[in-house]
Amino acid sequence: MKLGRTAVPTPDGEQLRLVSVDTAAGRVVDLARAYALTLARRGAEPDRATAISRTVFPSSMSAAIGSGDLFLDAAHQALEAGDDASQSIDEVSWRAAVDSPVIRDGLTFETHIQNFHRVVAKTQPARSLYERPGYFKGTTAKSYGHDQVLPYPDYTDALDWELEIGYVVGRSGSDLTPDNSLDHLFGITIFNDLSARDVQGAEMAIGMGPQKCKDFGYVIGPWITTMDEIASIEGLVGQVRVNGDVVSDTKVENFVYTPAELLAYVSIADRLQPGDIIGSGTMGFGAGVEIGRFLQPGDVLELELEGVGTLRTPVSTEREKAPWWPTPRPYPHEEWSL
Repeated sequence: MKLGRTAVPTPDGEQLRLVSVDTAAGRVVDLARAYALTLARRGAEPDRATAISRTVFPSSMSAAIGSGDLFLDAAHQALEAGDDASQSIDEVSWRAAVDSPVIRDGLTFETHIQNFHRVVAKTQPARSLYERPGYFKGTTAKSYGHDQVLPYPDYTDALDWELEIGYVVGRSGSDLTPDNSLDHLFGITIFNDLSARDVQGAEMAIGMGPQKCKDFGYVIGPWITTMDEIASIEGLVGQVRVNGDVVSDTKVENFVYTPAELLAYVSIADRLQPGDIIGSGTMGFGAGVEIGRFLQPGDVLELELEGVGTLRTPVSTEREKAPWWPTPRPYPHEEWSL
């Protein structure tokens, strides 16, 4: 099943709805509306049917996933009334496919690791990358969906995309192993870990991890494909297009650490939660820095992943200027001799 989130305008403001996506028929089904109709046809009073359906299908994808098997079971039941609760896939306004409690992003593909260090770092990758799966935590406050316009931060001239698999957690779990970690996986989506490459170097030198080079936005979607539709993550093919032109073809291969190992490692002394998203790291040649191309204002980016779909992101035609930016302070340690 493919599941996403759409926005519906109301007199009280925008409301988010969970939808089932039928790409073959070119339609989406509002699951709460369809489930209410299904319950009413089975004898439920209309007000109770609506109340129950809004509980099972809230605006939060993470909350729905957290209800366990009930969520998918009810979603399949809701499709009994799908014809009366559907609209064209081209008529909806998409939002980030999942509102994650925690966003983590990994670094697990050898091809990208080598390309990045050759082009940007101009050094050999750190030995620690091969001793444990690397990942960082990002903001959950700035996530965009399919076809949402991405603001272009004024503080960068090197806005980059990163085509990644987003592993969406389905069940809580701590101290997992690679043998059971994938049992906690709900589905996959496309995760675009955007990067301001000209800011990244200075921030990483601080030693605290990425900040403004990453936290201006992540794009997640267009929807989640549940794991019953994915025979194998390894081998899935992807493509990157900018303004309709193919700029890169890629494939899920050359893992340093597998999805099962990454999920297990994240869970050590920590806790996976329903709806958490863990980025796989960039697929080989899945980032602009690997091919010498960055996004410009007005560009339209399309990231395609087999088994999921195409995540389209129009970039704002205007740069978004911050009202304040820190002034560099004098460096007091020039005289230090190490």
